[in-house]
Amino acid sequence: MTDLPEPRLTRIYRLEAALGEPVDVGDVSPGRRRIVPLTGGTFWGPELNGKLLPGASADWQIVLRDGTALGDIRYTLQTDDALLYVQSRGVRHGSPEVLERLGRGEDVDASEYTFRTSTRIETAARELDWLNRGVFVGVGGRRPGGVIYETYLVA
Repeated sequence: MTDLPEPRLTRIYRLEAALGEPVDVGDVSPGRRRIVPLTGGTFWGPELNGKLLPGASADWQIVLRDGTALGDIRYTLQTDDALLYVQSRGVRHGSPEVLERLGRGEDVDASEYTFRTSTRIETAARELDWLNRGVFVGVGGRRPGGVIYETYLVA
């Protein structure tokens, strides 16, 4: 058998986004459904910079009984020349104490919990077509009133 290459990660951008008031749909079969709007923000990286478009960005979450949040995060980014549609599937979990602190809106160090995503990026911009074919992973962190996502290309 041939050895396979070890994956390498290259940071593509860091997004810092503001969060709106969650819409609490209520208890559904897998857990508590809520929708958290992303109301604005900026992103930057070695090749991409721009802003998050409010009104076209939110996190559709299921919160399990143990406090684990399963995210379906969809947001639209705008560069000077292009629009990017981003969809991430993620999980955020930690100890009950840490999740309670996050729920109260406290500033909790991201090393105290796990917040990871797998991500797809779509764009019609020819010069950014490589994003359409990329495999991406992300690391997230909550902050009072906002969220941070760092997105990496897996090579």
